[in-house]
Amino acid sequence: MNTALSACIGSGMVRHRRLRPALNAFDYRTYFLMLPMRSLRRAGCDALRRNRFGLLAFHDRDHGDGRDDALAWLDELLRSEGIRDADGEVWLQTYPRVLGYVFKPVSFWYCERTDGSLAAIVVEVNNTFGERHCYLLAGESLGYGRDLQARKVFHVSPFSHVTGGYRFRFLRSADGERCVARIDHEDAEGALLQTSLSGRLTPLTPASARASFFGMPLMTLGVIARIHWQALRVWLKRVPYVKKPEPPEHFVTR
Repeated sequence: MNTALSACIGSGMVRHRRLRPALNAFDYRTYFLMLPMRSLRRAGCDALRRNRFGLLAFHDRDHGDGRDDALAWLDELLRSEGIRDADGEVWLQTYPRVLGYVFKPVSFWYCERTDGSLAAIVVEVNNTFGERHCYLLAGESLGYGRDLQARKVFHVSPFSHVTGGYRFRFLRSADGERCVARIDHEDAEGALLQTSLSGRLTPLTPASARASFFGMPLMTLGVIARIHWQALRVWLKRVPYVKKPEPPEHFVTR
């Protein structure tokens, strides 16, 4: 990723399309952070309000097991899963807190080796019931532009069963300035949900942070509001409601 190991802010689009049993689709503008977590541990970032209030801020406890050092949690997770070569940069793609509030449907940890290749990707999912689960992607098939798969085990939507699996695809432009994260949910009948988050990355500076905030000053409130609005639309289309099951026994699915 050609970003000189500096924190970035991405401006782009969220897209979501339900194919069955009733069509429901939407897209909207958004912005997100792309943070080099190892570099930030060494040097910090003057434009990033970390673990304190700000127009835009990042709080470690919003991730992992809620401790004050999210990178330490990630390193422990990788070691426990036998991944010991993720000793390069760790890029975290996530939503910031805006005026102290955030809901993060999904965050992505891109864990690199020292040569810049991917050793693992951790997909960190939160649902509106206050639960969190991680899907760990690793192995020889891992890489940008490749289809990566995981069995679905975590309840997210009250209109989707915990069955089938996810198909992930992550893309980066050659200059590292554009990124796409795509997640499709498939069940026994085929494609069910198609979602993506895409954007153009620019350095995170006080000026770019202010521009993002004033361009969408209630962005994170909009995330949770749209989730509930789209749920209402789906319900009105008579998509069957799915009762929430118990969360998975293990915090990480590989």
